[in-house]
Amino acid sequence: MAVEFSPEIVARWIPSDLTAEDFEVPEWNDASPVIIDHQWSGEPAPTSRHAEARILWSDQALHVRYVCRQSEPLIVTPNPQTNAKTIGLWDRDVCEIFLAPEAGLPEHYFYFEAAPTGEWVDLAIEWKSEGRETDWNFNSGMTVAARQEDDQLVIGMRIPWSTDRQAIHKPQRTELWRVNLFRCVGKGNDRYLAWQPTLTEEPNFHVPQAFGWLRFV
Repeated sequence: MAVEFSPEIVARWIPSDLTAEDFEVPEWNDASPVIIDHQWSGEPAPTSRHAEARILWSDQALHVRYVCRQSEPLIVTPNPQTNAKTIGLWDRDVCEIFLAPEAGLPEHYFYFEAAPTGEWVDLAIEWKSEGRETDWNFNSGMTVAARQEDDQLVIGMRIPWSTDRQAIHKPQRTELWRVNLFRCVGKGNDRYLAWQPTLTEEPNFHVPQAFGWLRFV
């Protein structure tokens, strides 16, 4: 039997802005849980690596919170730097969200990731006929936070809206974006988990055709 994956996330508006560290505010209880429990290939991931994500939005920013099971040692750098983006961070443990604000152009999307160390990466990506182009200098102003307790890891992202319609603009209610959520944990090809599996032969998250939908309400 083929595995079916729900393709839509509902992001609820909240009247107050949040920081990346606001893990426990009651607003998260009203956010729809998004379960990340399959590998990029569509195969079930071990329960010890499952994660849940929730998304909210305010007039100032998009807010994302991941709650991850973490029963194995973290794969992180012993010397993190958090004052600038860390290229290559995806080779370690991270949580990621890919966002395409123009629903009809999923090939033009923005890439955000955060690590348990507080390190982060934000990139603008566009697929063209000659291949993938990456704007390594894209600066979203995102902030991140992380907390580990026993066998649980919590990661928060705050991504502010941009005044540039070509970037992460503030949405309107009922607006639809394209989106995918990921987690990288552990070693080997089994480390790549996806909300909407990309179903590629080799691990690959950069498959906009596999993106689901993000509905703002």
